[in-house]
Amino acid sequence: MRTLQWLDGRLRLLDQTRLPGEEVYLDLQSYSDLASAIKELKVRGAPAIGVAAAYGVVLGAAKIRARTKGDFVVQLEVVLQTLASTRPTAVNLFWALDRMRRVAEKSKLSEVRDALLAEAQRLEAEDVQANHRLGEAGAELIEDGFTVLTHCNAGALATVEHGTALGVLRSAREKGKQVQVYASETRPLLQGARLTAWELIRDGFPVTLITDNMAGHFLSRGAIDCVIVGADRVAANGDVANKIGTYSLAVLAMENGVPFYVAAPTSTIDLSLPSGAHIPIEERAPDEVTQFRGVTVAPVGVKVANPAFDVTPHQYISAIITEKGVVREPYGDRLKKLMEEA
Repeated sequence: MRTLQWLDGRLRLLDQTRLPGEEVYLDLQSYSDLASAIKELKVRGAPAIGVAAAYGVVLGAAKIRARTKGDFVVQLEVVLQTLASTRPTAVNLFWALDRMRRVAEKSKLSEVRDALLAEAQRLEAEDVQANHRLGEAGAELIEDGFTVLTHCNAGALATVEHGTALGVLRSAREKGKQVQVYASETRPLLQGARLTAWELIRDGFPVTLITDNMAGHFLSRGAIDCVIVGADRVAANGDVANKIGTYSLAVLAMENGVPFYVAAPTSTIDLSLPSGAHIPIEERAPDEVTQFRGVTVAPVGVKVANPAFDVTPHQYISAIITEKGVVREPYGDRLKKLMEEA
């Protein structure tokens, strides 16, 4: 299963807002439509957002008419800024756009569109390779017969394919290990219930769906061998931003002596931010909380807070799994060394 695919001048996306009821693919031909798809969570997950945005630059560049390289770069910056404004927390978005910007700046006008397409395709291939290598590294932490708790969706749907947190489980199974999964529903948009459960069932994993507030019950009773989640940004000290509710799971895991792992490619590591306190947290629309698929579930006029992410301090994290290997405390020095080598 591939979340996105470039097809002769258009980007095909699996519309994740329609799952699990319908498997619908969108063929997008403009960068503005792609920007809307990112905002509306039709494509989501930090690695997938980064690759999709790179192809958005390609779509935007195809429509630019410029006589000079300078004029092209000015018009392309509008495309880049539009895509950058879609989701503030996932650093992969900005990392991918920066790479596309650098390619545009160093290419000749006659070659720039082909160069941008080649870079987007390179980003796509790198994502696939990184997630398979990450899965291999993380699989060493998963023992045969483990029951693993995961939160939100860090699977194939959040990447081009294979996944990060769920990629670790896929790689473990490829090594002959039997793995059972508990998936939290992940309110308010139920990415765990709608997406993680869907792709795990599709892949033949034994999966049990629980509500978010059941996690402590199962952790305290010894039903969970480890927790594994993805990430949207990792700060220099190892603090991690991930889907809202991750911090609570990390605290519960530590209280009950259960390892808590974060699976994230190096493109998610942001050494420019010293700690998680500096990570921008996206605040989403109130109707995501007061409604579900158009059905109102809260009284009219109620105030709503809807942060999409929270930050888990590094001291609650047992290890960060990357395609370059598994990193443990002290994260500051080891993440810096990892990124220098990468």
